[in-house]
Amino acid sequence: MMTMAHGSHFLLSAKARTLSLKAVFTMGEDGAYKAFCDMRWPETDGEAVCPRCGCVETYDIATRRKFKCVACHHQFSVTSGTIFASRKLGFVDLLAAIVIFVNGAKGVAALQLSRDLDCQYKTAFVLTHKLREAMAREQMGRQLDGIVEIDGAYFGGYVKPENHKDDRKDRRLVANRSGKRQCVVIMRERGGKSLPFIVANEGDAVPYVRDHVANLAVLHADEGTGWDALHAGWMTHRVNHSVQFFDEGACTNQAESYFSRLRRMEVGTHHHIAGPYIGAYAREASWREDNRRVSNGDQAAMVTAAAMGARVSRAWKGYWQRAA
Repeated sequence: MMTMAHGSHFLLSAKARTLSLKAVFTMGEDGAYKAFCDMRWPETDGEAVCPRCGCVETYDIATRRKFKCVACHHQFSVTSGTIFASRKLGFVDLLAAIVIFVNGAKGVAALQLSRDLDCQYKTAFVLTHKLREAMAREQMGRQLDGIVEIDGAYFGGYVKPENHKDDRKDRRLVANRSGKRQCVVIMRERGGKSLPFIVANEGDAVPYVRDHVANLAVLHADEGTGWDALHAGWMTHRVNHSVQFFDEGACTNQAESYFSRLRRMEVGTHHHIAGPYIGAYAREASWREDNRRVSNGDQAAMVTAAAMGARVSRAWKGYWQRAA
C-alpha cells in the first residue's frame, strides 16, 4: 500500500480540495443562482442593487429571475452589465465551468469543457476566454518590488522543416522564420506576484520594466543582451545559462517555473496558444502560478467574483456574430 510522506505537496493535500463538481451539481440551479447573487452584491448579502442608479430597493421578478428598480424602474438580472451578460448557460453550468477551469493546473481545453458541459465548442471557447479576461483584472496596475526575476521565451511562428536534409535551413536565422513568433516576458517577485507582457523581442520589454518595477528593486536576468539596459536603472544580477543555472545567488528559476507551466499548457493542453490570444494564455498562466497554493474552492470564488465585478467584455461580446 502506497503512503504519502509527511509534508507532501500542497496539491496532494486535503486543503487543496474544498469544492467539487459533486457539490456544485448538488446545490442545484437555485443554490447556484444564490451563489452568483452573493458574489455580485456582497455588501448587501446578495440583495440586488440597481446597476444604473445604485438604489438598494428592488422588486423581485421571481418567474424571470430578474429585478426591477423601485427608483428608476430599470429591469436587470444578476449578470446584467457583467462579463456573463447575455449568457445562455444555466447558473449550475456556469459555476461548474468555473470549477473545471480552475481545477486544471495546466489549463483546460475548450474542447474538453464542451464535452464536460455538453455544449458547443464555440460556447466553451468564448466562456474560457471570458474567464481569462476576468483573471487578468487582478494584474491591472500591478507594481513589483523586492527581488524580481525577469526572462523571456518565444512562442508561435513554427516553421516546418523540409523533408530532405539537404533542403533544410537554419531556422534560428531571422531570414528563415515566419515572422509570427512572439516573445512572452515574465517579471516575477520571489515569493510574490508575477506580471507577463507580449513583445516582439526580449529586449523590447525594458520600457515595461520601468513602468511596473520599483526603482529600489533588485533584478535577476540571464545573459541575453536585451537585458543589458537594466543595469542603468536597477541593481541587476546576471547569470550565464550557457555555463550554469545558478551563480552566487543570481538565478531566474522562478521565471523558468512560469515558462514550464506555460509550455505545458501549449504542448499538452491547448497545442496552439500563439497569435492574437497568446497574451490571454500568458496572463492565465501567471494567475495560476500566483495562486498555486490557494484551494480550488477559493480559486473558484476568486474567478467568479472577478467575473461578476467585470464589465461586459468588449473583446468577446457578440464574438461569433461578427463579420469575417
